[in-house]
Amino acid sequence: QAQRVESGGGLVQTGGSLTLSCTYSQRTASTDALAWFRQAPGKEREFVAAISWSSGMTNYAGSVKGRFTISRDNAKNTMYLQMNSLRPEDTAVYYCNIGPNIATVPRRVFGAWGQGTQVTVSS
Repeated sequence: QAQRVESGGGLVQTGGSLTLSCTYSQRTASTDALAWFRQAPGKEREFVAAISWSSGMTNYAGSVKGRFTISRDNAKNTMYLQMNSLRPEDTAVYYCNIGPNIATVPRRVFGAWGQGTQVTVSS
């Protein structure tokens, strides 16, 4: 099973920025989408953003559109999430996962969930 390593979380004030990274050990032809999800305390895990490895096309949740930017470096098998204008409601554990494409990955992922990386935004 593909190994994933999420990193980059931390504590930041409202309005601040953070960049998360997710590095994959392997990828297959059937997994074109790499995505970020998050889970806040007491809430269900939710989709944040996804990017296509092949085309670079992206898909964002409405709550982060215009503030977060997802990107990837295929040579390094690494995906990034640049988070700007952070709000207290962005506080959550952020996870990366893989899926078939950017349209379906919000509802269907292929990998097991890792430990994620904690993002805390203070007010």
